[in-house]
Amino acid sequence: MTIDGQDYELPICSPTAGPDVLDIRKLYGQAGVFTYDPGFTSTASTDSTITFIDGGKGELLHRGYPIDQLAAKSHYLEVCYLMLYGELPSATELEDFESRVTNHTMLHEQMMNFFRGFRRDAHPMAIMVGVVGAMSAFYHDSTDIADPWQREVASIRLIAKMPTIAAMAYKYHIGQPFVYPRNDLDYASNFLRMCFSVPAEEYQVDPILARAMDRIFTLHADHEQNASTSTVRLASSSGANPFACIAAGIACLWGPAHGGANQACLEMLREIGTVDRIPEFIARAKDKEDPFRLMGFGHRVYKNFDPRATVMKESADEVLDLLGVENNPTLQVAKELEKAALADPYFAEKKLFPNVDFYSGIILEAMGFPTSMFTPIFALSRTVGWISQWKEQLSDPALKIGRPRQLYMGETMRDYVDIEKR
Repeated sequence: MTIDGQDYELPICSPTAGPDVLDIRKLYGQAGVFTYDPGFTSTASTDSTITFIDGGKGELLHRGYPIDQLAAKSHYLEVCYLMLYGELPSATELEDFESRVTNHTMLHEQMMNFFRGFRRDAHPMAIMVGVVGAMSAFYHDSTDIADPWQREVASIRLIAKMPTIAAMAYKYHIGQPFVYPRNDLDYASNFLRMCFSVPAEEYQVDPILARAMDRIFTLHADHEQNASTSTVRLASSSGANPFACIAAGIACLWGPAHGGANQACLEMLREIGTVDRIPEFIARAKDKEDPFRLMGFGHRVYKNFDPRATVMKESADEVLDLLGVENNPTLQVAKELEKAALADPYFAEKKLFPNVDFYSGIILEAMGFPTSMFTPIFALSRTVGWISQWKEQLSDPALKIGRPRQLYMGETMRDYVDIEKR
């Protein structure tokens, strides 16, 4: 690189997969210049061994394993183990891990007071940000980030308690009593029971719904250095406790440009309203002059197809076959819109295929979740990814506090003018 006639050599780092990376760490010290990259879309903020995405090929790998294989053959807690420890567990290791998670699902009883401090109509994400951040006030024995054992305990606690927190946020939101977790149920079934059971009657979790819920958790477990993951890492770089870091990730995920895609998809389906209006909206989506866009189709990262969508479509079909769509106009529109879009050459040419948000929104709607719960479920799912990235960062000997630079465009130095002279 040549700057003001002076040549500088920038080392090139070659990854195991993906494009080469220019190492600019010494650029400012040697040349006195910064790089300018709004949104960090061309900047590698860290090196990682957890998740790899190739958007052109439609690949998503966790520790090298394709997401479609994990979603089809594995289950969420096994994927959690893989993310946290780098390898798939043996049967004994998995049994021990599941036991540790299951036995940490209850919340400290005094934390119930936090829920009751929120307004009755508080958004579940607002509740989750507050309650997860408040965990550091109750679990002092797992806030020392320099202690590997405390980091391990915090990781298990967060994975275990997040479904309980999300379910209680939902129950509080709809005015029903809290339902405590049960140790005889699997992770997904336990969450569904805490959300939908009531004291007045017995509740049996349908295995098809539990499997669909588990797949939603699995398919949202991690997605490389996205906005919320980068937020967790940035908060962590200051030495903040794990609960504060994950609360920061939840807050970032709350943004409609990040975690609200499946909610936006359902809102679009409701805007379409009836099956007979689908051709009108497809025509609008093709019109470059019309601001309308089909939500849930295509993806910013995946330029070919979303590898998570194929597995999610299978679950969506199973759930809709089980629950039916006859009495739900929104789901009727979703099924017909999917058929129409897949049959239209325009969408195939533009590679605008239904993505994971389209199908997950359909599933959650069919299960009976309001759209206000879509992002909390996303946060629950992504917790293991945030924790894995957090643990990886803390073990990096080159860890430094995050300090992005800026391109300053404001006033240069000027003298203060007394108020009577202005």
